[in-house]
Amino acid sequence: MTGSEFSHVITLTEAAQGRPVRLEADEAARAAIAKRLGLVALDRFVVAADVRAVAGGIAATGTVEAKVVQSCAATDLPVPAKLREPFDLRFLRGAEPAAGEEEEVEISDADCDILPLEGDRVDLGEAAVQTLSLALDPFPRHPDADRILAEKGVLSEEQAGPFAALAKLRGKPDA
Repeated sequence: MTGSEFSHVITLTEAAQGRPVRLEADEAARAAIAKRLGLVALDRFVVAADVRAVAGGIAATGTVEAKVVQSCAATDLPVPAKLREPFDLRFLRGAEPAAGEEEEVEISDADCDILPLEGDRVDLGEAAVQTLSLALDPFPRHPDADRILAEKGVLSEEQAGPFAALAKLRGKPDA
C-alpha cells in the first residue's frame, strides 16, 4: 500500500458484504492533498462509493466531490472550482503487468478504469485522490485573465499568431 495522504483500505472480506462508504478529508489531509496536486487550496474533499466484491476483485462506484482553488495558468490568480466526478473502478487480480514486462498494450475505454488488486485489499482513498487529480482543469484560467494580460501588453494568440502579420497587410494599400 502507498503512504497516501488520504488512505482508506478496503479488503475483499469487507467488499464481499457490499457496503456504502463515505469519506471526508480532514483539514490536514486536504492540505497534504493540495500540496501534492499543486493546488492553492482544497476546501472540501468527499468520497461516496458503493463497494462490492466482483469476480477477481473489488468494484467501487461513486463520486468524488471537491472545492478546489487552482492558480490561473496565465496570471497566477486564484481560480476556484467545484468538482463532482463520477467513478466506476475495478480492482482486479492479474491487472498488473508481469515483472520486467514493458511491451505496449492497447486498451479500450472500458479497460481504462481497471486497476491492480494489491493482495486482498485496495486503497479507496488513494484512488479517490487520483480521480480528483484527473478531474482538475490542466490549464485553469481566471475570468479576467485576457483583460489583465492585455493591460500588461501581452498579445493574444490571434494578435501574435502566424496569420497576424498577414491580417495587418490585408488593410494596407498596394505599394
